[in-house]
Amino acid sequence: MKETFITQITEAMSGTLTVDQMTQLSSVLLQTLSGYTLIDEGGKVQEDIVTNTRLLEIFLSAKLVEGCSAKTIKYYETTIKQLFKYMPKAVKDYSTDDLRAYLAVFQKKHKSSKVTIDNIRRIFSSFFSWLEDEDFILKSPVRRIHKVKTGEQVKEIISDENMEVLRDNCKSIRDLAIIDLLSSTGMRVGELVKLNRADVNFNERECIVFGKGNKERVVYFNARAKIHLQQYLKSRKDKNPALFVTLRTPHSRLTICGVESRLRELGKRLEIHKVHPHKFRRTLATIAIDKGMPIEQLQKLLGHKRIDTTLQYAMVKQSNVKLSHRKYIG
Repeated sequence: MKETFITQITEAMSGTLTVDQMTQLSSVLLQTLSGYTLIDEGGKVQEDIVTNTRLLEIFLSAKLVEGCSAKTIKYYETTIKQLFKYMPKAVKDYSTDDLRAYLAVFQKKHKSSKVTIDNIRRIFSSFFSWLEDEDFILKSPVRRIHKVKTGEQVKEIISDENMEVLRDNCKSIRDLAIIDLLSSTGMRVGELVKLNRADVNFNERECIVFGKGNKERVVYFNARAKIHLQQYLKSRKDKNPALFVTLRTPHSRLTICGVESRLRELGKRLEIHKVHPHKFRRTLATIAIDKGMPIEQLQKLLGHKRIDTTLQYAMVKQSNVKLSHRKYIG
């Protein structure tokens, strides 16, 4: 409809303007009308302003269709709404300098880390690139805002000794089964709490999990996890299909927060630094790399789309680097 409207105007002016002027007119019309929707009502063209809120709704719908999780979509929505609130203007009027200023002020005000600021930048990039692709704006203002350099941090893993201390001091068979399953499969905590009893194949020591974007994959657990998981299920009297449930009645499905708080309390009681579900995943990745597991297989096991993500999880031990240097170079 918009293209037809522009064509009608340019054709009407074709006898008056030069070719260069016609091209400039088309460009100006396209830019001016980028924030509007034109509706043809019986030959009468009516303009309807597309508001920022409406554009955000359409964008989030597109992300939902692409398979983004509800948690991701909520993060997108909150982040972009904050931009609209503190820098209110039509999306077509946002400039690169506007967004740079917003990120700088946000970082200073909230004392945010570089990782957080880069996450916000990526969300803005996704939103404005979509607006450009859908012809709501001519060019994304985020194009010239480069990735924030965050630096590399060596993140801790759980040592062999601390892993055994955690196992020995679990007060319930459920918590022991959770630790064994997390440490032997490397699954995400969100995948753990979604598991049902029917998803576990004890004969093959494997289970089916649904990762990010509802992608299904198979993960594998060791003999110790199998034994403790079977003991836990045998001890339960409830009929809940969930693999892990709360200790107290009515024994509802365990939540992510429930797992995190339980592990945090256990680590605090044993004076083990920062015990959380994701640390088990990182530990498994590091051990696998140190023992020579091909990175492509580890990527498949962890359910990563990009191999770069897998490499970030695996912290190779310095002692192994020294041995490899002597073997291959020295």
